[in-house]
Amino acid sequence: MILIWLKIQKAKLKSMNNFHYYLKFLFWTSFVVINILALSPAPFLPPLEIFNWWDKAQHAIAFAVLAVLAVLAYPEVSKLRIALLLIGQGVLIELLQYYWGYRFGDWQDVVADGVGVLLGLAMVRVMDFWFFHKHLEHVDKN
Repeated sequence: MILIWLKIQKAKLKSMNNFHYYLKFLFWTSFVVINILALSPAPFLPPLEIFNWWDKAQHAIAFAVLAVLAVLAYPEVSKLRIALLLIGQGVLIELLQYYWGYRFGDWQDVVADGVGVLLGLAMVRVMDFWFFHKHLEHVDKN
């Protein structure tokens, strides 16, 4: 009986490791795609506006996705470290855009990246509560 239980636990662990590899693949694929899109020359540059909401929303969405995937793919890394690294990446993207000359580096984009990271971390917190704590409460009641 114990041997069967150990085999089941080993299979669960192997399945969970495969899931973490899948999450890491998703994170790094998203990371590379977002950086390519952010640093590639645009076919046409949008007109200069004081504040373009859709552009800022795109930055926030991209970095929220990266934050969620990073936390799920690397649960052993602190959320503060993930946040700082992702915000640092946002700063680096904007600096490269500014100095390469065919894109516009914008400090407001960095703020949008930071807001996206914070939203992503908040979503992870909500998912953690919803999926794990709510489930445990349900299990305890039965």
